Amino acid sequence: MTLPATTLQIRTLVRSNGELELSLQEEPIPQPAANEVVVRVEAAPMNPSDLGLLFGAADMRTAKASGTAARPVVTASIPELAMKSMAARLDQSMQVGNEGAGVVIAAGASPAAQALMGKTVAMIGGAMYTQYRCIDAAQCMPLPEGTTPAEGASSFVNPLTALGMVETMRREGHKALVHTAAASNLGQMLNRICIQDGIGLVNIVRKKEQEDILRAIGAKYVCNATSPDFMHELTDALVATGATLAFDAIGGGKLAGQILTCMEAAINRTAKEYSRYGSSIHKQVYIYGGLDRGPTEFTRGFGMTWGMGGWLLFPFLQKIGAEGAQKLKARVAAELKTTFASHYTKEVSLVEALGLDEIAVYSKHATGEKYLLNPNR
Repeated sequence: MTLPATTLQIRTLVRSNGELELSLQEEPIPQPAANEVVVRVEAAPMNPSDLGLLFGAADMRTAKASGTAARPVVTASIPELAMKSMAARLDQSMQVGNEGAGVVIAAGASPAAQALMGKTVAMIGGAMYTQYRCIDAAQCMPLPEGTTPAEGASSFVNPLTALGMVETMRREGHKALVHTAAASNLGQMLNRICIQDGIGLVNIVRKKEQEDILRAIGAKYVCNATSPDFMHELTDALVATGATLAFDAIGGGKLAGQILTCMEAAINRTAKEYSRYGSSIHKQVYIYGGLDRGPTEFTRGFGMTWGMGGWLLFPFLQKIGAEGAQKLKARVAAELKTTFASHYTKEVSLVEALGLDEIAVYSKHATGEKYLLNPNR
């Protein structure tokens, strides 16, 4: 195959006047260096982390369309109060897409690059919302024979995040987990891992349909945050599992504090003696998402032995080192069609992804509404 001269890609730009602009741009495709390959991108998931970069702090309810049918442009307003968080990216046209998959159509001279020629690979490294991606061979993972790009598109972010949560639990001395927004693709993967590995997992959701999704795949503990008995039900599940570590995708609101409160109540049910400082068992909530962009609110009713902080995949992978990360990646490759299978509501092209009707759906981050981008569709 002749290497095309240019690639079409999605760009996101936050202007200093408080406007977000999304557009399609042509960029030259570089000749691959010795250790690089060029991949024809055929699938890239639209993960919450990708949408966070794509939309910035814009209010997508204000989105307007312009441009042409072949080159749509979308603009939206960013609330004045949110502009501070955008300071580091003002007036920079940015590429989007953490991960993707496709077929290697050109390779540099090194043995590692040449070994990937013609292979279907998954990739991590950003700028995946593009037709062709030039990337270091070390950032590619050959997919098992018979695996399509769509099946391999989500090989990194969600699988490694789910495995990273379990690995964090083990390294920090906890024995069970709590997870919020738990019926997501990531949440379902985490359930399959915990069932397979015999780990207690408490799932927190907001809708009956989400409860049903999780129970259908074998989840034992599912708590609905909208239930009038939520705090009691969560405490019961924490007593049963002994979970003292939570990963929260919501971020804002009261949920993180409620989890710590229920962890303390669960521990105190079996406490042998009273302590005015609360239990001595450490309780930890890691916020790893921002589905609610409001303030994180909590009332300190859970003693003095607790922590609340942030957790991100890439710093975690750096922390455990190349060897630790490779073990996790090997498990993902071996269980790509089972434990780590992803499901998508719809596949869209680059042009379709910038349609206002589609943005209205996938910008909501709703369970069961995950989109897959095919830049070569």
